[in-house]
Amino acid sequence: MHERPAAPAVSAQRPAPATQAVRPAHPGTQMLSARPGDHLSLMPGQLYFGSKAATVRTLLGSCVAITLWHPYRQLGGMCHFLLPMRAKAPPEALEGRFGAEAVALMVQRLRLAGTETHEYEAHLYGGADTQSGLGGPRAAIGERNIEMGWQLIDHYGFLLQAVDVGDDVPRTVSMDLHSGEVQVRRGAAIRKPVLPPEPAISTSRRKNP
Repeated sequence: MHERPAAPAVSAQRPAPATQAVRPAHPGTQMLSARPGDHLSLMPGQLYFGSKAATVRTLLGSCVAITLWHPYRQLGGMCHFLLPMRAKAPPEALEGRFGAEAVALMVQRLRLAGTETHEYEAHLYGGADTQSGLGGPRAAIGERNIEMGWQLIDHYGFLLQAVDVGDDVPRTVSMDLHSGEVQVRRGAAIRKPVLPPEPAISTSRRKNP
């Protein structure tokens, strides 16, 4: 489990009022649609929000998933993002690979459904340390994704219900869109392969008999 940081600074863009024009999704973002009873699997950068699908699931490493559920409308969804946010201000189109934009797309959908963010229960999962011991900026991507997840949940006023983040294990997250129940299955720890030690090389000369 991962301890929640104290009072994180909000770096996500302030949510737009419900009356503001809807920003389109980037062409590379796949907003999954569903027929009644469909079982959906999210790939990185994809998201789903609605009431038709039966279940939605995804596999997480350093990526993070946020689930949303409206307990009275039986309406909800999940996003799976790879990076917290862009280095520069986002263009007009929002892209699901980035946490701040993926959640903004879900917020647009829930407001179009006549609901507001504070009515939703949220779960936060993922952010595994898949680069343990390697160092460098990419080594902290899981931590950065977790931090963004905390900030977005606080920022939009979602009701946080459950968290399972960090460590060095992959997670499979499954959400039942009839009941709002979320299940998490942890996999084996992500470890770097351990190479066998090199054999010692003797520098002594072999004496002739």
